[in-house]
Amino acid sequence: MSNTIADAKDLFAIASKVTDPEIPVLSIADLGILREVDLDEDGTVQVVITPTYSGCPAMDAINEDLYAAFKDAGYEKVNVKLVLTPAWSTDWMSEEGKTKLEEYGIAPPTGKGHAGRVTLGMSVKCPRCHSLNTRELARFASTSCKALYTCKDCLEPFDYFKVLS
Repeated sequence: MSNTIADAKDLFAIASKVTDPEIPVLSIADLGILREVDLDEDGTVQVVITPTYSGCPAMDAINEDLYAAFKDAGYEKVNVKLVLTPAWSTDWMSEEGKTKLEEYGIAPPTGKGHAGRVTLGMSVKCPRCHSLNTRELARFASTSCKALYTCKDCLEPFDYFKVLS
């Protein structure tokens, strides 16, 4: 099989259907962890993904789902490579993905990642009532990449997807 631009786009579309097992409304493309998909001369699909952090427990499930997605599409040979450098950043999330997070009830990351340590106070908008009158309850929530917040206006707790760079 030869590698063409159309093949790469088709392959990327197949991989983009795989969702994050921890946040099923997000595809791995929305999340920004799907970095590259290509087809070798021998017909092997090469997929490059970057985990949100090096110990992310969702990577095994994502790998299995990628193999299954390509097998269902007729590709028997698939190689999934985890790349840790450069480290994943919330800057890689799509705007559509951030909207999906909010609609799902998770406050999306605000701002851009940064280099070096920056200390500042910030408000996190409630994904339910959109109030900025919120406070952090716990630095870590259902997963390490989220913090637990509560809204002082609607009194609802919610996850906030932390800005990571």
